[in-house]
Amino acid sequence: MSQETKISITHSLAENIFQQTGVKASRCYQCGKCSAGCPMNIEMDFPPSVIMRLLQTNLPEDESDILKSAAIWYCLTCEMCIARCPMEVDIPKVMDYLRQESIKQKLPNRKAAEIIAFHRAFLKSIELTGRLYEVGVIAAYKTKTLNLFQDLSLAPVMLLKGKLKFIPEKVKNIKNIKAIFQQTFHRKSEFESLRTGKA
Repeated sequence: MSQETKISITHSLAENIFQQTGVKASRCYQCGKCSAGCPMNIEMDFPPSVIMRLLQTNLPEDESDILKSAAIWYCLTCEMCIARCPMEVDIPKVMDYLRQESIKQKLPNRKAAEIIAFHRAFLKSIELTGRLYEVGVIAAYKTKTLNLFQDLSLAPVMLLKGKLKFIPEKVKNIKNIKAIFQQTFHRKSEFESLRTGKA
């Protein structure tokens, strides 16, 4: 095994975040402004500032706690944190990476199941039609979560107002949309090969 391969395998979570997003966790000096301004702070098991501190330790047990946390799934990506941060640390971008890594390592918090189901239904709709097909998203989400009667009373009103259409509308060149998804998956595969040392 080459020296380069050994180095790539031992990268910490913080180092992988920097490689993929350009965000340095070490820039955070724990002022706490992100946590103070976060609208979801009260719901999180680890507020944003604690997530950043755990990343700075580079300890496997702390990295595991982050990837198993509910906090990374409760982030709204509202960017209140980066607006308040004196070092302009892009925490929303970090949270995006952590969610992907959590799924990859099969560590998502059980509270995130419905959130993940919605994310996947939403992305599948975009991949297939290039648009948000509400009926398709709702059907996929409810099938996965079994929340069959959740918000059911809203359906008649939305139908009357023309907000729900049973036949999806597609963009003119759906091939371009599919190419974006394929390119994204390809880049993720390339990064994984570099990170793990597998050709």
